[in-house]
Amino acid sequence: MDASSHGGHGGHAGAAALESAPQRTRLGRLTRRLWQMLLRSFYYPIRTIARHRVLIASMVRREMQGRYRGSMAGAWWTLIQPLLLMLTYYFVFGIILKAGGERGTSAFVFYFICGTLPWLAFSEAVGRAPNIVRDNRSFVTRVVFPLEILPVNLTLMGLVTEGFALIIFLAALITLGPGAGWTALYLPAVLIPQLLFTAGLCWFLAALGVFLRDTAQIMTFLLTVWFFATPIVYYPDALPQRFLWLFQLNPMYAIVEAYRSILLEHAAPHLSALAFLWLLSLGMFWLGHGWFYKVKKSFADLI
Repeated sequence: MDASSHGGHGGHAGAAALESAPQRTRLGRLTRRLWQMLLRSFYYPIRTIARHRVLIASMVRREMQGRYRGSMAGAWWTLIQPLLLMLTYYFVFGIILKAGGERGTSAFVFYFICGTLPWLAFSEAVGRAPNIVRDNRSFVTRVVFPLEILPVNLTLMGLVTEGFALIIFLAALITLGPGAGWTALYLPAVLIPQLLFTAGLCWFLAALGVFLRDTAQIMTFLLTVWFFATPIVYYPDALPQRFLWLFQLNPMYAIVEAYRSILLEHAAPHLSALAFLWLLSLGMFWLGHGWFYKVKKSFADLI
C-alpha cells in the first residue's frame, strides 16, 4: 500500500512537471520578447536622431538663419536678443523695483536671469511644438521623411538660444558677479535631462496638436502657469512649506535650482533631485517618442 501510494504521488508529480515545462517555455519566450520590445523602444529614438543628425543640423541651421534673414544685424541677433533681455530684467528688477529684499538687488537679478536660462529654451520649444507638424505639412506626405526629427529640431533651436544667453551670463558673472567656478562642469549633468524632457514633451505635444487644434492655445496658458509654478521670479522659501513637495515634483523646479547651485553657489546639484530629474526625463523622452511614433501614420489623414 505504502509503495503504491508513493508511486502514485511520484507519478502525479512527474506529470505536473511535464505539463509545467511548456508553460515555463512560453513564459520565458514572452519575457524575452517583452524585453526585446522594451530595449527596441529605448534604442529606436536614439538611433533615429543619430541616423539623421546631418539633416537635423542642416534644418536647425537653416531655421536659425531664416529667423533673422533680411534684418540689419542678421545672425548677430542671436547674441543681441538675450543681451537686451538681460539688460531689461536688470533695469526692471534692479533699478525700478529694487527687488531682492535682504539678499540684495544685484543678487536677485543674477538669481532671476539664471533661472530664465533653461526656461527660455524650454518654453520656446514647447510653445511651438503643438503646431510643428501642421506648419510642415509638406513633409507629412513624404514617405521617406522622418517626422520624428521635427520636435528634435525645436529642442535644439531652444538650446542654441540658451547657449548664446549662457555665454553672456557667464561673462556677466565674471565681470560683475561672483565669478564662474569649476562647478560649471556639472552643467551637462543637468542639460542632458533638460533636453530629454523637452524633446519628449515636444513629441507628445506635436502629435496631440494634430488631433486637437486647441493644443497651442492651451499650452500658452499652461506655460504661464508653469512659469509661476517654477521659482524664477521668487525664492523657494517664499512658498508654503507644507506645499513645497508639490512644487518640487515640477521638473523645471529641479532644473532651475540645479543651474543656480552650479553657476551662482558654485556647488554640485543635489544628488536626489538630479536622480529624480533623470528618471522623469528619460520616462518623458521615451513615452513621448512612443506616442508620436504610434500615431504618426494617421497624420496625413488629419492634415
